[in-house]
Amino acid sequence: AADGSLAVAPAFPLLSFPEEPMTTAHEGRAPGARYSTISIVLHWTLAVLLIVQIFVGGWFEDLEGPEKGEAFALHLSLGVTILALSLLRLGWRIAHPAPPLPSSYAAWVRILARATHVGFYVVMIGMPLTGWAIASTSGRGLPDVWGVIPWPRLPVSGEGAHEAAETLHVDIILQLFSVLIVLHVAGALKHHFLDKDDTLWRMAPIFRRPGG
Repeated sequence: AADGSLAVAPAFPLLSFPEEPMTTAHEGRAPGARYSTISIVLHWTLAVLLIVQIFVGGWFEDLEGPEKGEAFALHLSLGVTILALSLLRLGWRIAHPAPPLPSSYAAWVRILARATHVGFYVVMIGMPLTGWAIASTSGRGLPDVWGVIPWPRLPVSGEGAHEAAETLHVDIILQLFSVLIVLHVAGALKHHFLDKDDTLWRMAPIFRRPGG
């Protein structure tokens, strides 16, 4: 920004993209304004799907026989849905910049928010892609997405590619997601209960504005 201040994404609304310097898309929107309805719907839909996907992923690994195949089909379908919605969320976020940050946000909060939001996009896009790579190199056919849409393999093969995808999927991206969730929840609680600011109101569909 011209005054030397940082211009980044709002602190800790899940799945947001880093803020760019203010453009005409921000005109008429006061600092701390609420996100659009589409942004809020995508935000919470993806949040729920990601959490469900983590549980499904851990659950189907312990199954055997036909039940495991059915659970794997669900896991794949959820992953494809998350990938599609994440790309839609990214496109919407670029086309419709977030409302300006409240002026009360400290510089360290802005920096941490930027890193957190970039990390969430790494998770939302990277986890489905690495899962797709695992499935593509498993030697098994891929089930139709939601039993309707035929889904192709990625053009990767070999045991080395399979192991690399598993390492990224489980040991790196899943662990990153765990850290980001802790940061996200801690930040949201801090803003709501300690700072008593508008952070939750900006993205949550059910909270009233503080003081409103």
